Amino acid sequence: MSALNNKIDFLALAVVDKANPNGDPLNGNRPREDYDGYGEISDVCIKRKIRNRLQDMGEDIFVQSEDNCVDGEKSLSDRANHLEGIKAALKNKDKEAYAKAACEKWIDVRSFGQVFAFKKEESSGVSVGVRGPVSIHTAVSVDPVDIASMQITKSVNSETKDKKSSDTMGMKHRVEFGLYIIKGSINTQLATKTGFSDEDAEKIKEALKTLFENDSSSARPDGSMEVRRLYWWKHNCAAGQYSSAKVHRSVEIALKDDVEKPSSFEDYAITLHTLEGLEPEIVEDCR
Repeated sequence: MSALNNKIDFLALAVVDKANPNGDPLNGNRPREDYDGYGEISDVCIKRKIRNRLQDMGEDIFVQSEDNCVDGEKSLSDRANHLEGIKAALKNKDKEAYAKAACEKWIDVRSFGQVFAFKKEESSGVSVGVRGPVSIHTAVSVDPVDIASMQITKSVNSETKDKKSSDTMGMKHRVEFGLYIIKGSINTQLATKTGFSDEDAEKIKEALKTLFENDSSSARPDGSMEVRRLYWWKHNCAAGQYSSAKVHRSVEIALKDDVEKPSSFEDYAITLHTLEGLEPEIVEDCR
């Protein structure tokens, strides 16, 4: 695989329509929002979805979700310590060989990095940290979001009883509509250290385009979340022609003049202010 020699910035526009994109467990699983009412999706949540999509594409993933585990390993330490390259590195207490073996095996490690710090008896006391080249911001909605709550009940017995038990009450929450901006960058210096390649970058791009495929649940019904547009900037040098902040700012999003409250992607006017010498690849309607 060819090494990544050009810095990459990307920005995805994701629509949420009557769904809970990322519940907050400390707030009754309500959709995340900041103090000003803007919706949020954590970077951890986005990386989880990217990992799932990469796994769907046949890639080896280190941090597998419990309901999507494909190798039978019961923990991260088991998965790490059963890799032959890591076994040899542990025997020699060679941290560099440990990191190299992990990066070669798992695309999420060489993309996002990973901290390998397990119990001493499992890892011979070796603690290894890998910094990944792919960084992702917390996604934030363009406008404040309206959150609707619905009370639900369970009217069946969970266990065998002589009579019907009392109904169990609960709540479901959803964002009525929101346009979220997902920003990220890929650093060439860190890519060199982890072995992240141009081919890996293309796989990250494909995962972003199809971020919400195979991600449906009662909180996120199929079709309620989709990536509508992806901007992908590939600089002509390792350091980048412009800062990531300036590149991300080149996409301007505002409500159209005749719209008071957004309810669709088409309610927004999106303008790209092209930076000299840096033309993005634009993928429309990624679904």
